Amino acid sequence: MGQNMKEESIIAPEFSRRDFLRGSILTAGAFALGGCATLTAPPKPRVRLSGEKLNLGAIGAGGKGSSDIDEMLDAGMNIMALCDVDEIILLKKAKEIREKNPNVRLYRDFRVMLEREKKLDAVTVSTPDHMHAPAAALAMSLGKHVYCQKPLTHTIWEARRLRELARQYGVVTQMGNQGSGSNELRRGVEVLQAGVIGPIREVHVWTNRPIWPQGIERPKRVDIVPDTLDWNLWLGVAPERPFVGDEPAPGKGKLWESRYGEHFTNVGVYHPFKWRGWHDFGTGALGDMACHTCNLAFRALDLGYATEVEAQTEGGKSETYPLHAKVRFQFPQRGNKPPVKFMWYEGGWKPDAELIQDVKQLSGEIPSAGCYFIGDKGRFFSAGDYGGGNSIRLNEEPKLRGIGHHELCKAVPETLPRIKNHYKEWVDACAAGKPDDPYSRFDIAAYLTEIILVGCIALRMPDRKIEWDGPNMRSPNTPEAEPLIRIAYRKGWAV
Repeated sequence: MGQNMKEESIIAPEFSRRDFLRGSILTAGAFALGGCATLTAPPKPRVRLSGEKLNLGAIGAGGKGSSDIDEMLDAGMNIMALCDVDEIILLKKAKEIREKNPNVRLYRDFRVMLEREKKLDAVTVSTPDHMHAPAAALAMSLGKHVYCQKPLTHTIWEARRLRELARQYGVVTQMGNQGSGSNELRRGVEVLQAGVIGPIREVHVWTNRPIWPQGIERPKRVDIVPDTLDWNLWLGVAPERPFVGDEPAPGKGKLWESRYGEHFTNVGVYHPFKWRGWHDFGTGALGDMACHTCNLAFRALDLGYATEVEAQTEGGKSETYPLHAKVRFQFPQRGNKPPVKFMWYEGGWKPDAELIQDVKQLSGEIPSAGCYFIGDKGRFFSAGDYGGGNSIRLNEEPKLRGIGHHELCKAVPETLPRIKNHYKEWVDACAAGKPDDPYSRFDIAAYLTEIILVGCIALRMPDRKIEWDGPNMRSPNTPEAEPLIRIAYRKGWAV
């Protein structure tokens, strides 16, 4: 064990160091991910005493997992258990919260945590994309409420499956696209649905991602796995591959200094954070950010399923997403709403400057991320990633103005609830047992995720027009897409 890993006092006395290490090799036993062989009826949420806090188990304790845990503490949850395959990350987070939660128990394998922690009411899932569905499915099958980071899943089939399980077990769910809880996004939805800029025919969305390595090939070398990382559990459902550090590892147990913080962690080609660009683990820039930046458009326009998707790319490789790309989604007419051409840009590519010249007029430059609507009567622009900074202009007007200052927008009534924040919305719904309250519940988030992941398939098949049958999760003209819709899991894993 490394020199920074001797904080055994962090581990609760009743949960021994031996048990902690065994957690990395225990199997799920009677459990099958997405269900439990010993259950004969859907479990019911635990009955809590008046005033009792909800008990939370966190699956993933570093990066976004760390901030998710902090938000849940602020929302009044009792953090009962932490799980992470990286021992350094796990112990660091435990040390941070032990003053408020001195008896927090630690695990490497979420299956073991869910089997042992009978009093958990809910879990957060903040792992790499490929492990979202296995963790969320098992938790829901045990009657646990679930908050899962975006994108909801790694594959289209998984998204559909999680939506079904959430309905089946009646648990409270939320996907981690935090902009869903902002008043600005909700006001934007109201204004767009009120038809202030008329029927909308085009949407253009761009992002500053990727900010991690993409367009690279797999390293040929094999490094020794640091003794603080359970590489087998990190791989989870993904095909086996060797661990590779950022540079050749000089010996067993080498600790790599983190480039993303002040602490020490195991830094490699895949872990932490840099997994996003690899097909086996992440969903690239589109999967990472579209759940944020496209959220306003999907909610406001009731788009349904795209019927055609095609991508143009540059700098693509066999196992990673490309350096630059744009994706066209074609959505059909919906009732009296016209068809919509929906364009996504990543890796520095943006819409033509002439098309969005009014955006440049706002601050003298085109922002690194945004969402631009073209309607028959005008234009609507949402700056950044989260559906805020909204401005509008009618066709006869010279420049964009904030929607709070535009006369037509002021007349639009409020129809959506306003909340304190995205996390508290989920916690309150869990406490009240109201699955329909969260604005980004799986019933909605799974649909958004499905649409985005069709784009991820297109990125892996550039310059191919993929016809898409959304309800049946298939492409009539591209049978090669089938293995990407539902990816085969490594032996021993299922959802």
